[in-house]
Amino acid sequence: MLDKRPTHLGLKKIMPAEHHIHLSRHERHQTLNTPCELELNTNEAIIRREGARLIVEPVQQRQNLATLLASWQPMDDIWPDIDADLQPPDDVQP
Repeated sequence: MLDKRPTHLGLKKIMPAEHHIHLSRHERHQTLNTPCELELNTNEAIIRREGARLIVEPVQQRQNLATLLASWQPMDDIWPDIDADLQPPDDVQP
């Protein structure tokens, strides 16, 4: 299976979507080198086994709360007054 991907020079080059790679052993871990064309744009990934396959997926970076809230659009919904039928609160003294 071939895939057309841009190279670092901006030229199109036909490269395989699959690569035959070498697995090596480092102490108690097995390692693999990822070809440049298949590198993930992240420093963290999740790896899992599905049958005989290993699946590697990038970790989604979490937004901080301020960025998340700023990305939300204001709501135009009219909310009912849920306190309308309640008795006034008791004046509780400690």
